[in-house]
Amino acid sequence: MKTAVVYYTMSGNTKLIAEKVAEAVNADLIEISPKNTYPDKGFRKFFWGGKSAVMGDKPELLPYEFLPDKYDTVVFGTPVWASTFTPPIRTFIEENKAVLSDKDIAVFMCQSGAGGDKAIIKLKKILERDTLKAQLILVDPKDKPNSENDGRIEEFCKALQ
Repeated sequence: MKTAVVYYTMSGNTKLIAEKVAEAVNADLIEISPKNTYPDKGFRKFFWGGKSAVMGDKPELLPYEFLPDKYDTVVFGTPVWASTFTPPIRTFIEENKAVLSDKDIAVFMCQSGAGGDKAIIKLKKILERDTLKAQLILVDPKDKPNSENDGRIEEFCKALQ
């Protein structure tokens, strides 16, 4: 069986890590995007993104291809918005909840400030899981690359194998 890395990105941090993880574990990349994009600059970015995350919005997604029988592990990659995971990830989980129940689940989150620990708790709750195969929280990995992050990504990938 194989691993899928399902991710949503706005500023490119999550995409960078998704690509690194997929390459390291030979996983398929599945980028999801909302049909109506979020503002990506200034106050509107934080207001609309944070409001949508806090309210538990489930935006309609652009078409994506996810063949659940092909995967035994699903890795979610998401930015942290208002101490939770992004609405597009929420939509994906809701649309695929039944088929995710028998998969190993891992998550990595990219944040600029804090809230990743709370976001993982919320993700586990919606997935109805007590534990995850692996979890990782990084601070602005694209904009602030460092060797510590590289080591943490490597450990995360080892836990997936």
